[in-house]
Amino acid sequence: MNLERVQRGLVAAVAATCLVSIFAAEIFLGLAVAAYLARLARGAVRLERLPLDGPLLAFAVWSILSAAFAPDPLAAHKSIKQLVLFSLLYLAVDTLRDEEVRERVIDVALLGGVVLAAGAIQQYCFLGFDTLEHRPRSFLGHYMTASGLVMGVLVVAAARLAFGRGELPRPCPRDLRALAAVVGGLAILTLMQRADLFAVKSEWVFVAGLSAAAPAMVLARGGWPDRSTGTLLAVLAIPLATVALLLSLTRNAWLGALAGLATLAFLRAPRALWLLPAGVAAAIALGPTRVLDRLTVTDASSRDRYYMWQAGVDMIRDKPVFGQGPRMIQAVYPSYRWPEAPNPVTPHLHNNALQIAAERGLPCLAWWLWLVAAVLADAWREARRGPFGAGWGAPAAFALLVAVLVAGLFEYNFGDSEILMFLLLVSSLPYALRRQRAAVAAADGE
Repeated sequence: MNLERVQRGLVAAVAATCLVSIFAAEIFLGLAVAAYLARLARGAVRLERLPLDGPLLAFAVWSILSAAFAPDPLAAHKSIKQLVLFSLLYLAVDTLRDEEVRERVIDVALLGGVVLAAGAIQQYCFLGFDTLEHRPRSFLGHYMTASGLVMGVLVVAAARLAFGRGELPRPCPRDLRALAAVVGGLAILTLMQRADLFAVKSEWVFVAGLSAAAPAMVLARGGWPDRSTGTLLAVLAIPLATVALLLSLTRNAWLGALAGLATLAFLRAPRALWLLPAGVAAAIALGPTRVLDRLTVTDASSRDRYYMWQAGVDMIRDKPVFGQGPRMIQAVYPSYRWPEAPNPVTPHLHNNALQIAAERGLPCLAWWLWLVAAVLADAWREARRGPFGAGWGAPAAFALLVAVLVAGLFEYNFGDSEILMFLLLVSSLPYALRRQRAAVAAADGE
């Protein structure tokens, strides 16, 4: 058995399913980790060493210590299992060092993104997910998760087109046949859900089909999928993600998308930055009422965030070293809640930095900031390099992290497993490019 190909297929399945099913994505991640460990045991691969090892280790250790000092250590330690997701970063770096594999894996991630965005649109149009209280969430459990991922897909697709080399290729007939199959599957799924006929099982079948298609595309030995496939998926993803993002009525994702696209414009053509405010102004002028109504900071949601942030500051002052404990915010929030806060409870503090500091302590916030700064710096350096860095991977990683950080000013998206997995996958691209460049240099030296 070729464990390297097995690992590639499993990472491809993770890339596609992390956008539509966290259950499937975590299963495939576990199997991919097992394949990687088997390769390590055989001596077929060396353990990846990254500049992120230090901050990641410090963040993980302090999170475990924080859980140990939590009011309910058992419940806090159960939440620490999310740290296992960081193994995807190392798996992806090992898997994506080959350019063809890298392109194909991101192709299937964009395929998952197209499915995610299309699913949100069909829910809005046909299934009644069209109010502020009942927003489209596509295949996922919460509209915030869906909007955060749609934001990420939009940024990555834009990076792929903006930094692609040469002229954009035309889609081949096989691309169009595959696209027709996806559209047909979504149409059947929509009909089943609208008729309330095996709705959940139909969704499972669709996700299973996507899970099978992803490794098949990455492991195919022929010339397909090729560059035209990725281009077609990116071209489709941008309008679908834009519409789905607007329909989500999720303001933090809107801000994150604008920040990510502005970052890409700055990296690719700084003079084009003026187009962004012009586009925003046009969207405001032509936007539907329900979208324009969200452009306010005086609604109950905004006021609730303000007062929960005040409560978060009080939590940090009370326990600055180890915090309240992972996933303990909801349990302790009533003790810190300000009387003016509209909602009596909250699962988290809707801000990445504040949430990490409040639940894990200020030292853990420092490790997290170190980790984020290291990823940004490495992606920036790789984006400014020669022939390999001139591609789209490093700019996509840099812009996506900027988007997640900006959205994370108003949402705890770092704690969202689906968003974290997609972020880790894309963040691995600069390090995979670095490995590819080192391999080329070693081969030239021989």
